[in-house]
Amino acid sequence: MRRIDYDTEQYQDYARGRALDQRQLRTWLSAFAAVLPERRPLTGLDVGSGTGRFTPALARAFGPVTGVEPSVRMRETAQAQARHPEVRYLAGSAEDLPVPSGSADYALMFLSWHHVQDKPRAVRELARVVGPGGRLLLRANFSDHHPRPWWLEYFPRGFAADAALFQPLHEVIEMFTSSGWRVASFGTVTEPSSGTRGDMLERLRLRTLSFFAQLSPDELETGFRRLEQAVAADPGAPAPVFAEPLLTLERHG
Repeated sequence: MRRIDYDTEQYQDYARGRALDQRQLRTWLSAFAAVLPERRPLTGLDVGSGTGRFTPALARAFGPVTGVEPSVRMRETAQAQARHPEVRYLAGSAEDLPVPSGSADYALMFLSWHHVQDKPRAVRELARVVGPGGRLLLRANFSDHHPRPWWLEYFPRGFAADAALFQPLHEVIEMFTSSGWRVASFGTVTEPSSGTRGDMLERLRLRTLSFFAQLSPDELETGFRRLEQAVAADPGAPAPVFAEPLLTLERHG
């Protein structure tokens, strides 16, 4: 995949393009609560926290959270727009987490795993910072367990180009289970609709998905033209929902 430099692209529109409403946040928090330890508070890591769309909500639900994000501009946006008394944002990455060993009860990686450059190192680093019995919540796409957003079909090479960004599920599991993790659960979460088809088109125009960086200008133009024509037929129709994978791993004692 083409590596995205969030300090020069996307950071201005990311929070708006990837925002979650309260229903969507509640759906994800319920899914996380179902696979996390029952005790409260929990100390969490939001790895690849971006503009902080999950970080304050995690703190409200579970306890203090450290958002770890390599992009200066994304962290600045989070610090300005996603504040909470029990949240801090630090520079770092999955390969180099700026927290003590065994200090986290859980880590969340929400659509950030595919950006990790040195995945074996990240697996070891996550094992270092998550304590025994702790959990890693990996909301990632997998090339062989890939959601099919309704709009993807309108872009040339849409599904193939998007799936190519991701590893197969068995490969990810093998990487973790060979480094001190076990699979606790694997399932899907269906997020409530993000509004109408017209609403979704406006957000897609911001191009804050990694997928768009993989297409040529001609493919982007063709795809958006097709999508706009399709949406114009019924812009007020609810945007269809789809099932999104969630892999939960547990740190061995």
